[in-house]
Amino acid sequence: MPRFLHTADWQIGRRYNRFSPDDGAHLAEQRVATIATIARLATERQVDAVLVAGDVFDAQTVSDRVIRQLFQALAGFTGPWVLIAGNHDAALGESVWTRAQRLGAVPPQAILALTPGVIALEACRTAILPAPLTQRHTYDDMTAWFDGAETPDGWLRLGLAHGSLDGVLADDIDSANPISAGRVASARLDYLALGDWHGLKMIGARCAYSGTPEPERFRDNEPGSCLVVEIDGPGALPRLEAVRVGRYRWSSLVETLRVASDVDQLATRLAGLGDDDVVELTLDGQIDLAGQRRLEETLGQAEAKVRSLEVDRSELRLQPTQADIDALQADGYLAEVIEELRQALGDDEQTDAASVAREALAILCGVLDRTAPADPGPAT
Repeated sequence: MPRFLHTADWQIGRRYNRFSPDDGAHLAEQRVATIATIARLATERQVDAVLVAGDVFDAQTVSDRVIRQLFQALAGFTGPWVLIAGNHDAALGESVWTRAQRLGAVPPQAILALTPGVIALEACRTAILPAPLTQRHTYDDMTAWFDGAETPDGWLRLGLAHGSLDGVLADDIDSANPISAGRVASARLDYLALGDWHGLKMIGARCAYSGTPEPERFRDNEPGSCLVVEIDGPGALPRLEAVRVGRYRWSSLVETLRVASDVDQLATRLAGLGDDDVVELTLDGQIDLAGQRRLEETLGQAEAKVRSLEVDRSELRLQPTQADIDALQADGYLAEVIEELRQALGDDEQTDAASVAREALAILCGVLDRTAPADPGPAT
């Protein structure tokens, strides 16, 4: 029974400029480490081949070191790897692929399908029909040649392509690169392995997007897996199993803070995260000075635990209470400024002037609270 592993959109060499240099480097290195995980899985499952549906590299300009690292990561599986070019690493006349070949980095088990043509895997009686992209944006269906491709009788026919299946993906995806929604039927394919969509998406019984194996965006579309595909023989329906291989979990959280218990609930939620979490946290609402102190402590502890924590506090307002202000014991010029801001608030706190005064008062109280000397405790 032939068995294959379908994966795509490795995006090796991707840069994470939105993160700190340390976090960005870890995330980039993990993309290569996840390919080594895929190689081990392929060996464990004894697959006949690994099918890689494009965007192996994130750009044509990745370094020679990154190219070598990628192909070295394939060593854990000695069977055939069939790789096609996608829109990020299109098979141009001069490309990341030709550079890899000049470097001598491509191992014997890696089959670079850079031009259309039947790839025969005799050991499992399977014909691979690849549709590599030869430029970043194409407007012709590169899988059209599948329909007339001749393959041996009694062999499986598997398509391997990178692009947008008509009527399936959103109109605002990364590139056009159309693929006919009827290609499976017209080309008599037993399975069509697709890349370009970074999440797992099953399309009928014989077609799927595997998604990127290592998540890299805050999008809830089931990334982080590859597909094990088993087919009993020509014409039989494939059995697809999604296997998680990605390490990092990317989460986008939104929390509204209004009372002290809201901060406590946030602390409990963040306490459940670990070093494999990449978190984007958006906060809104309002808190007093005590809540602010608790929030800073909570975020500090979480930041030390997770791989990365990004916090957007642009919609969170610090609203010191009268007791907060009195406890600051400001005197002299600062006391005069605080009193002027209090008066500027007036009776109508919805005016523009009142809004500015309220924001200024919150900022000033926040600064004073952070710079206040620690309470030494009772004298002994």
